[in-house]
Amino acid sequence: MSRKSVLKSVAAAALTATLAFSLSACGADDKGSAEEGADTKGTKENPVTIGVVGAEDYWATFETEAEKQGLFVDIKDLGDYQLPNKAVTAGELDLNQFQHLLFLANYNVDANEDLTPIAGTAVYPLGVYSKKHTSVDSITGGEVAVPNDPTNLSRALLVLQDAGLIKLKDGGSAFSTELDVLPESKVKVTPVDATQTVLALDSVEASVVNNDFLADAGLKATDAIYKDSAEAEGARPYINIWVTRAEDKDNAVYKKVIDVYKSQTVQDGVLAASGGTAAFANQSGEELTGFLKDIEEQIKASK
Repeated sequence: MSRKSVLKSVAAAALTATLAFSLSACGADDKGSAEEGADTKGTKENPVTIGVVGAEDYWATFETEAEKQGLFVDIKDLGDYQLPNKAVTAGELDLNQFQHLLFLANYNVDANEDLTPIAGTAVYPLGVYSKKHTSVDSITGGEVAVPNDPTNLSRALLVLQDAGLIKLKDGGSAFSTELDVLPESKVKVTPVDATQTVLALDSVEASVVNNDFLADAGLKATDAIYKDSAEAEGARPYINIWVTRAEDKDNAVYKKVIDVYKSQTVQDGVLAASGGTAAFANQSGEELTGFLKDIEEQIKASK
């Protein structure tokens, strides 16, 4: 996911704590309260609340563009991947935009919820980086570091398989782990915390590094010696999305929010923030929901 998971400000930390506290006490009544004043949603007095994780510079542009159209939004940088879905479910937020379909599918299955994607944003190709090699073809052994969180681990393994560095049991899937790496693979896979993949570059042959950590490490997306294809069917679980409650999927005001996000000025900011890597996703909410249901069924079958 292309947003920074590191909390950037005291204000964001305070907001995270406040939401965590309020969520622990909320119930079904909160969902109802989110519908109050729906006819005035998007006004200055009742803005559309949007949860993000790591507020990139383009969100300020987004707010400005929205206000030009008489639409008011309130961006909440929660700084924690576990909070935005809970907050939308509870009615603390109207929308969130921080995750891909696989992350949402895991949340829905685990929480027995039905949060729904209403638009895609982009796919951010995942890259392989190295200080020792300029091509994956020259890697013939040794270790490759990958992020150890489940959603990024499986994707990183698929990238390494596409690159010809490993082979996965049964061809691999969005749920593969390091245990599925077959012995005939060229390299040994070493899962580490996502923040450590860059630091590991000094001691391994290569690392699969999330876009979130490139800038802080002085890397650019163009430094990747290999990256996956945003157009591949295998990339579907990693389409980033706008999410709301199922009952609000056709909300007219939310559709205006999406239109603002798709404006050229905002898209230029998104592209710049991604280091030029963002591949914009134009699937409809209905199509994305179909992808989501397929992934949810795969998750249930894997349990």
